[in-house]
Amino acid sequence: MLETCRSSCKRSTILIILDRSVYKLVELKEYIKIRDTIYAVDSKTENGFTFSRLLNFKYSSNLEKADPDHIIALVTEVIPKYSCLVFCPTKKNCENVASMVCKYLKKEFRAHREKEKGDLIKNLKNIGNGSICPVLLQTIPFGVAYHHSGLTNDERKSIEEAYSAGVLCLLACTATLAAGVNLPARRVILRAPYVASDFLKKNQYKQMIGRAGRAGIDSAGESILIVQEKDKHLVQGLVNSPLENCYSNLLLELNKGMQSLLLSLVGLKIAVTHEEVDNFMCSTLLGVQQQLLSKEKSLSEITKEGLENLIEKGLLKGRISEKEHNSKCILTITPLGKATYKGSIDLAYCNLLYRELKKGLEGLILESNLHLLYLTTPYDMTSDFRPDWMIYLRQFNQLSTAEQKVADIVGVPESFITKKASGQAIRKNVDSAVVNRLYLSFVLYTLLKETNIWSVAEKFNMSRGYVQNLLNSAASFTSCVLHFCEELEEFWVYKALLTELTKQLTYCVKTELIPLMEVAGVLEARAKQLYNAGYKTVAHLANAHPGTLVKMIEHLSLRQAKQIVSSAKMLLSEKAEALQEEVEELLKVPTDIPGTC
Repeated sequence: MLETCRSSCKRSTILIILDRSVYKLVELKEYIKIRDTIYAVDSKTENGFTFSRLLNFKYSSNLEKADPDHIIALVTEVIPKYSCLVFCPTKKNCENVASMVCKYLKKEFRAHREKEKGDLIKNLKNIGNGSICPVLLQTIPFGVAYHHSGLTNDERKSIEEAYSAGVLCLLACTATLAAGVNLPARRVILRAPYVASDFLKKNQYKQMIGRAGRAGIDSAGESILIVQEKDKHLVQGLVNSPLENCYSNLLLELNKGMQSLLLSLVGLKIAVTHEEVDNFMCSTLLGVQQQLLSKEKSLSEITKEGLENLIEKGLLKGRISEKEHNSKCILTITPLGKATYKGSIDLAYCNLLYRELKKGLEGLILESNLHLLYLTTPYDMTSDFRPDWMIYLRQFNQLSTAEQKVADIVGVPESFITKKASGQAIRKNVDSAVVNRLYLSFVLYTLLKETNIWSVAEKFNMSRGYVQNLLNSAASFTSCVLHFCEELEEFWVYKALLTELTKQLTYCVKTELIPLMEVAGVLEARAKQLYNAGYKTVAHLANAHPGTLVKMIEHLSLRQAKQIVSSAKMLLSEKAEALQEEVEELLKVPTDIPGTC
C-alpha cells in the first residue's frame, strides 16, 4: 500500500521526507510494568519482553492501597526536573490520578517555580471569571494538572503553555492529547492498555508513546505501559503486532463520505455524467484500494447506488442507467442539493432540516431567540446525550408562556417533561432526538443570556468543556444553516435572523464586547480587560501604543500587545476598503441608460 501511495502522490511524499529530515530522531525506549517489575519491549525474544529492573520505591500500606499501580514511583523518577505525561482511560481518571499524586508528593515540589505556578492559578481564575476547578487549585502548586475535553479552550491553552515552559512537569491526560497537541515528555506512562472500555489499537499506542522524547532537548525518551496480569497476553500481541492498514473513509460513513463527495462533484461541475463520476472515483484512494472492497460490489456499482440515493433524496436530477448510451446523461443539482453542499449540511439531516425550517415559517416564535436556537442546535450532538429531567422541568418552568409554546411546536409537550421528571410511565412516544435537541437549546439560550460557561455548566450539571464545545458547534452549524437558507428563496426571512444569531453564538459575550472580539487574539477575558481600560472599539486598539497596553492590561506581554494592535489595524483597514468599494459601487453610473456615456 505504501508503494501505491508513493506512485500516486510523489510530490507529497517527497515533501514529508524532506520535512522529517530537518529533525533529529530521538531514541524511544519502550517498557511495560507488571506489578513492581519493569520489562523492556524486545521483539527478538519469544514473548516480546525482557526483564529490565525492579521499582526502587518504598511503599507504605496506605500508599499501596491508594496507588496500586505505582504511578507515584514512576513519575517521581523524572519530575520535577523532567516532564512526564500519564495517559488515562477516562476523564475522571485523569483528575483522580492528578489529585492522588499530589497528596503524596513531598513539599519540596511546591517550591519549584512557585511564582510562575501562582501566576498560572491567577490566570485560570481570570479565565473562569473568578472560578477555578478545585482539583487544579490543589494540583498546580505541585506542578501537576489534568488535561481533557472537560476543560475550556482557554484553560487547555494555559495549561499547555505552562507545561511547555516547564512550569508544570506532569499532566494526567486522555488519548486525545496524543493526536491533537505537540506536548512531548521525557517519560510517557500509559495508565492502562485501554481507551475508555476499548483495548488499545496499535496506532493509538504508537501515537501516545510517540510523545516521549523531545528533539533537541533529550537524547532519548521512554514509555511505560502499566499492565495487569490478566491483560499480559493481549499486550504481547499489541506491542509486537504491525500497524493497522490505512483505508479510505469514504465507505465507512456513506452520508458524510461517498454521497457528500458525489453531491459536491456534480454541484461544482467537476463531474456531471455517470461516466465522469466513475472516472473521478477511480483516482481516489478508495479507487486505488478497490481490490480490497467487498467482492459483492464493484466501485462502479457503489458509485451508482450513491448517485441513485441522491436522486431519490431530491438532491440531484438525472437518470442513472447501466446502458452504455445513457452513461453520458447529464446530472444536475437541485436547489435543495445546492443548498446542502453550499451549507456543508450532513446529508443524513438535510431533508429533516428543510422540513423543520419549512415548519418554522408557519409560526416562528420571535419573542426570544429560543425557537431559532432549537432550529440551529447541531443534530449530531444529541446521539449520546441524556438530559437531567429535573433540570429540564426547572428550566422549562422558567420560560415565558410564548417560549413554552416552542416546546409544544417542536413536539415536546409539557406533560411529557413533567412525567419524566416525576418518574411516571410515558404512553405517548416522543422523538428522543427532538427532546435532546430542545434540552441543548435550553443550554444555549441560558448561555447567551448569562455569557458565563462556568455558571451554565453548573446549572445544567455538565462539564464546562462540553458546554463550550456545544457553543462552538452551534455557532458553526448556525453559519451552515445560514448558507443553506441563502440558496433557497423561500427561506429569505431566516437570513437576517441567522446572521445576527451566528455572531451572538460565535462570541457569546455582552453586545459591547463583540467589536473587540473581532480582533484576532482577543478572547472574552482580554476583551473585558481592554473595554474596562477604555479601549472600546477597533479604532481605539488600532491607534493604541503596545507599550501602553502592557502597562494597563494585566498579564499582557509586549509580543501579544503588538499582535493585537497589528490585527486591529488590519481589521480596520479591511472594513475601510469594504466601505470604499460599496461607495464606488453606489456611485457607478450605469452605461446601458440612454443619454449616459
